[in-house]
Amino acid sequence: MTDIIENISSAGQYTGFGIGDYPGGVARDSRRLGRWLVAPTVLLLALIVIFPLAMQIYLSLSWWTPLDGIPWYRAFETFNIGDNYLQLMRDGDFWRSLGRTAVIMVVGVPLQFFLGLGLAYLFIDEFPGKKIFYSILLTPMMIVPAVVGVMFFLLFQGTGPINASFGLPSSFSWLTDVNRAMVSIIVADTWQWTPLMFLTLLAGMLSVPADQLLAARLLGGSNFQNFRKITLPKMKSVIAIALVLRLVECFKIFDPIFIMTKGGPGVATETIALFLYKKTFADLDWAYVAAAGLTILVALSLIAAAGFSLLARGRR
Repeated sequence: MTDIIENISSAGQYTGFGIGDYPGGVARDSRRLGRWLVAPTVLLLALIVIFPLAMQIYLSLSWWTPLDGIPWYRAFETFNIGDNYLQLMRDGDFWRSLGRTAVIMVVGVPLQFFLGLGLAYLFIDEFPGKKIFYSILLTPMMIVPAVVGVMFFLLFQGTGPINASFGLPSSFSWLTDVNRAMVSIIVADTWQWTPLMFLTLLAGMLSVPADQLLAARLLGGSNFQNFRKITLPKMKSVIAIALVLRLVECFKIFDPIFIMTKGGPGVATETIALFLYKKTFADLDWAYVAAAGLTILVALSLIAAAGFSLLARGRR
C-alpha cells in the first residue's frame, strides 16, 4: 500500500490542485460550466435592473410621452439633453412634495426609532407571556400597506373609534383637515413600521456580549449606564442600517396615503411618491418622471453612502 501511495504522489496525480492546475480540457470545461451556472442570474439581473435603468436614463433625456404616437425606442427624435433636469430644479410642486416627504421622515422615523428602542430594551429580559407579546408586536408590519390604509381611513372618520375614544364630536375632521391629515398619515406609518425598528434593534441588543454587561454590573454600573456606555456603542452599525432603511422607505410610502387622503386635502399630504404617480398616470409625462426618479435615486444613494462611510470611519 505504501508503494502504491508513493507511486501516485510521484506521478503527480491531482493532489492539492486547483481548477487552473488541471489539464487544459478539464479547466476549460470547469470554466464553461461556471459560466452556464451564472448565466441565468446575469440574464435576470439585466432584465430587471440594467435594462429598466438604461431605458429610464434614455427617456429622461427626451420629451417623449405615450401621446406622441411614436414608440419609446424612438424617443431620440425628441431629445432635449438635460432640459427635464433643469425643469425639475425649477418645479415648485416637486420641491413641496419632497418637503412633505421630509416631514414624515423627520417626525415619523425618530418616533419609530425611539419607540422601537424602548420596546427592544423591555424585551431583553424574560417575562411571562413574552412570546405572545412578541408575536402581537410584529403583526402590524406583516399587514399589507393598502390594508393599513383602509384600517386607518375607518379609524380616523368623524364617527370612527378615535373620535369616540377621545370624546371628540363627529364634526372633528382628521383626514379632510389641512393640519391634521399629515398627523393621521404619520400615526398610520408609525403603527406599521415601529415593529421593524423594534425587531432590528432587539437583534442588535442581543448581539452585545453578555460577559461585558455582567462585568459592568459587578463593577457597580447601573442598567442605564451599561445601556448608554456599552450597549448603544456596540449597536452603531445596527442603528445606522435601521435608520437608513426607514429613511429610504419613507420615499416610497404610497398605499396608506392614497387610500386615506389621496394626497389631500388639496395637496397637503402629497408626498414624492404620489407626485410621481400623478405625473405618470394623470399627466403621462413619462420622460419628466424618469428624470425625477433618477434624481431621487442618485440623491438617496449618496446619502446612504455618506452615512455608511461616516459609520465606518467612526468604527475605525
